[in-house]
Amino acid sequence: MKQPFRVAILGSASSGKTTLAAALAEKYGALWVPEYLREFVDVRQRVPVAADQIHIARTQVAREDAAAAQGGRFLFCDTTPLMTSVYSRHYFGGIDAELEALTASHGYDVTLVCAPDIPWVPDGLQRENQDLSGVINGYLNEELARRAIPHTRIHGPLAERLQQVAQLLGQV
Repeated sequence: MKQPFRVAILGSASSGKTTLAAALAEKYGALWVPEYLREFVDVRQRVPVAADQIHIARTQVAREDAAAAQGGRFLFCDTTPLMTSVYSRHYFGGIDAELEALTASHGYDVTLVCAPDIPWVPDGLQRENQDLSGVINGYLNEELARRAIPHTRIHGPLAERLQQVAQLLGQV
């Protein structure tokens, strides 16, 4: 079975990743993989600690792989191990070797980065302060450059974001 075209959707908290992933899946009749971190925080009723980071990233990848095994043309991934690495760098002062290896070994066919240009929506325990959006985006930009990951910035309201992605995916 042919593997689906994997689309990574990255960005800081409240940048519209989940909304975009769900809308793209609906538009293309495809699967999407929700962000496991959200479930982790909801179930455990706490934010992750450094030791949780590799579990979060591994679970995200396992869920992506399970969804990819179902086939289809596209698979939309609401975050990736790269974002776990970005948050590890910010909150825990670095990326441990296991997480670095997983992040480096897990690639995507296209990477989208959602601009933080939509209204901020607080989300309980999971979301950092709105003021950290710039810091997280700075780390994300550094990691994308360091890893030489080509990416496309997606911005504007949802309808504009969908058009931008449609133009990009129309080329594949």
